[in-house]
Amino acid sequence: MQVPITIGWREWVSLPELGIRHLKAKIDTGARTSALHACSVARQKEKICFIIRPHSRHSPKKIIKCKADLIDEREITDSGGHKELRYVIKTLIVIGKYQWPIEITLTSRDDMRFKMLLGRTALKHRFIVDPGRSYLIV
Repeated sequence: MQVPITIGWREWVSLPELGIRHLKAKIDTGARTSALHACSVARQKEKICFIIRPHSRHSPKKIIKCKADLIDEREITDSGGHKELRYVIKTLIVIGKYQWPIEITLTSRDDMRFKMLLGRTALKHRFIVDPGRSYLIV
């Protein structure tokens, strides 16, 4: 049996199919589904177009225009108990030398410190999380 890799409570990730090369992600074992900050979200039949500001709302110069296949719409309950209908996409995630497809919901995370949460479904059978360490995967 292969020993799972240890990651920290936050890691650098890439979403190459969306054109996102470097993004800080919070590893959130309390969240079932992964979430990505998205603004100006527009549905175009079976596609979703959106913009992400990968670093901060305070550095609006850097924006990335993304387009992905819509795979679902789901009602998601956030940590505060609020329910929100979100679009779901599937895309490749890369953490260091590891890559695999994950499902991600799109939501506004403008007021959040991390533009992405990596939920437990994406982590399952791949990683062990060390909550006292950060950026373990290079």
